[in-house]
Amino acid sequence: MDFFDVVENRYSCRAYLDRPVEEEKLEKIMEAARLAPSASNRQEWRFIAVTDSEKRKKLAAIAHDQQFVAEAPVVIAACAVTDNHVMACGQPCYPINVAIALEHVALAATALGLATCWIGAFKEEPAKKLLGVPADVRIVELMALGYPADKLRPKSRLSLDEIFTRQEWQG
Repeated sequence: MDFFDVVENRYSCRAYLDRPVEEEKLEKIMEAARLAPSASNRQEWRFIAVTDSEKRKKLAAIAHDQQFVAEAPVVIAACAVTDNHVMACGQPCYPINVAIALEHVALAATALGLATCWIGAFKEEPAKKLLGVPADVRIVELMALGYPADKLRPKSRLSLDEIFTRQEWQG
């Protein structure tokens, strides 16, 4: 699949087939995350692939009862081992670094015929307890991953003119 086709076909999937993700595909997807850039090459990300159905059900409850979380054959907990470094621009590194790597996951999954959904609606502390994540490590996002049971719907996006200007802000 061409890169721009991958970008166009990536969507937030909320229905998954009852079909496991092949280990080779999962490893290829995680290799894409490993190769992501990070501020100062910090590589703060760590990933937990949750395939156990009982743990996925518990994660679904922690994720405000979003049942597609339990339905997805893999849920990735995207974590950060961080010293809370702040970039010169004033932004903390770890959420940005993890987000870049996780979008590599989403795009790689799409290229391999899988689908994903970013999940920010979850309670971090119960998720950390369930997954054995140490207190000093953050869970930044969860991501459902699997073969889609739904289809790409038309995307509602602002026009390019609304988001892109040249030389200076034009609100």
